[in-house]
Amino acid sequence: METFSSRNLAMQAEKKILSHMASKSVANVFLDDTSSEILDELYRVSKLHTQNRSEAQKVIKNLIKVAVKISVLYRNNRFSAGELGLAEEFKRKLHQGAMTAVSFYEVEFTFEPGVLTQLLQDCRDMLLQLVEKHLTAKSHGRIRHVFDHFADGDLLSQLYSPGEPYRPHLQKICQGLNKLIEEGKL
Repeated sequence: METFSSRNLAMQAEKKILSHMASKSVANVFLDDTSSEILDELYRVSKLHTQNRSEAQKVIKNLIKVAVKISVLYRNNRFSAGELGLAEEFKRKLHQGAMTAVSFYEVEFTFEPGVLTQLLQDCRDMLLQLVEKHLTAKSHGRIRHVFDHFADGDLLSQLYSPGEPYRPHLQKICQGLNKLIEEGKL
């Protein structure tokens, strides 16, 4: 017996179309100004760290694609009760990571790269588990790419080093994270 679902087909088309349109302008439709500013700063940090514009763009584009696909799945009620529990755990871990990142910025000489690296790796693993049955191996690779990029100890050490060129970017990232935390969005 053939199993055809127009709803599944529409959702797959929506994910495909939106993933092909992943760009700054599309991100602005899905993201508030603060989140968009954080993404801009993450792009600048990535570009500065890798010295490669296209690699920095790819990381942010992958981040946007994954976020859009997960929001499509969530909006279409594709996650089971167990997966929704995992999603809540992911949100708590992401919140903890944001609070830790801001704390390391605000309190001088407290930065420990291993702590943030572990938090980001935990988030990556939870997210991979959440989307295991819903997204393709290519999307799983995008998740790994994004989280592994930002969990890199060298990148984090440079980002939290005092002075130029990273400090102004870290300041803007942390201001944005603080705002999202205060508004209950993160």
